[in-house]
Amino acid sequence: MTNTKEQHIVSRATKAVKAQNVDDLPKIKEVAKDSAFIATHDKMEINWFHTILLTGIPAIALYGVLTTQLTVPTALFAFLMYLFTGLGITAGYHRLWAHRAYQATWIVRFLLCLGGAAAYEGSAKWWCRNHRAHHRYTDTPRDPYNAKRGFFYSHLGWMLIKQNAKSIGYADITDLQRDPMLQWQHKHYLPVAVSVGMIFPVLFSGLWGDMRGGFFYAVMLRMFVVHHATFFVNSLAHSLGDKTYSDLHTAFDSFITAILTLGEGYHNYHHEFPADYRNGILFYHYDPTKWFITSLSYFGLTYNLKAMSDEEIEKAKIQMKYRSLHDEKATLQFGKKFEALPTISMTDFHTRVAHGEQLVIISGLVHDVAHFVHDHPGGRQTLLHHVGTDATNFFEGSEGGIQAHKHSKEAGQYLNAMRVAKVSA
Repeated sequence: MTNTKEQHIVSRATKAVKAQNVDDLPKIKEVAKDSAFIATHDKMEINWFHTILLTGIPAIALYGVLTTQLTVPTALFAFLMYLFTGLGITAGYHRLWAHRAYQATWIVRFLLCLGGAAAYEGSAKWWCRNHRAHHRYTDTPRDPYNAKRGFFYSHLGWMLIKQNAKSIGYADITDLQRDPMLQWQHKHYLPVAVSVGMIFPVLFSGLWGDMRGGFFYAVMLRMFVVHHATFFVNSLAHSLGDKTYSDLHTAFDSFITAILTLGEGYHNYHHEFPADYRNGILFYHYDPTKWFITSLSYFGLTYNLKAMSDEEIEKAKIQMKYRSLHDEKATLQFGKKFEALPTISMTDFHTRVAHGEQLVIISGLVHDVAHFVHDHPGGRQTLLHHVGTDATNFFEGSEGGIQAHKHSKEAGQYLNAMRVAKVSA
């Protein structure tokens, strides 16, 4: 980057910080770094390999659907290939290797390794490196599929441009670098992907004489569906649903997204507790990936399944409810804050009443009830009778030693909107 460009970026960052009334050099440098990342991203260069792959596959699949009859055996086999490759991503790439949410025996890991390769989404090392960066830098310029750059960009667009490794936040994958199986898959990714993801389905479909259907349905259409199911985790899961556990990021919980992604749709939960092997934590949550991992655990094929404690989950939900209620409360009028009220003497109080103001004292605070006199549920005269007096006992349910109506908390909140002053001691 030239000095002129660096100066331009720092200048932009300075303006951005000063717009927030902040005079902070470290903050300026931080924003400048983000601006530099954005500038790097803005130098977009088309990734022709990904572009051809991601446009060619749906085009070929569409041609096949329009020209090739779908038989029952081929349909069943295509569905099994969808599960095999889809789980290779969700149970393998995502929950096993990216988040280390559980452990698995050699045979399970190997099959997931093959299934993930056959999904045609890159090697496990490449995929997990991006995904860990996504979690570490969610919704920032360092996020490889930053949802704040738009639905299309997070869904597909980020793959259509050449990825600059320097523009993505650092993610540690030393554990994956030490894994011989993943090293083997990364080194031989293309032959593994072609063999398992294309040659095998076509040849296997020949057992019932439908190699053409196998190619179009069990290979091309299946790849298209698995691709976009995965892409929805980056796009739809960051734009549709509920924020059950946190609103500090764009991830949402959505049953619809879960249906489309083999259970990855409870994404707000996942971003709060990424090490949990589950996405859908309740028994009725649609999460086939969780069911798959759990089922294998009964046979000892998966183990050390990590799950967040119910107490921690409940804490997150309650905190989120509190934040939501706090935001709602901020939109309501509860009168002047106590510390903002002026202080008046009892003499001032009586003088103002003598001049026609309809004031009452309750718990040491002066309230102007002029606009409420006609609406008082106990009648106009009941309230007027207490104008100019300390009506604390009346409000709290005692009138002249006789038990009377005790006002509710809601009435107290309504009363707060009428307070105008404090009475000096």
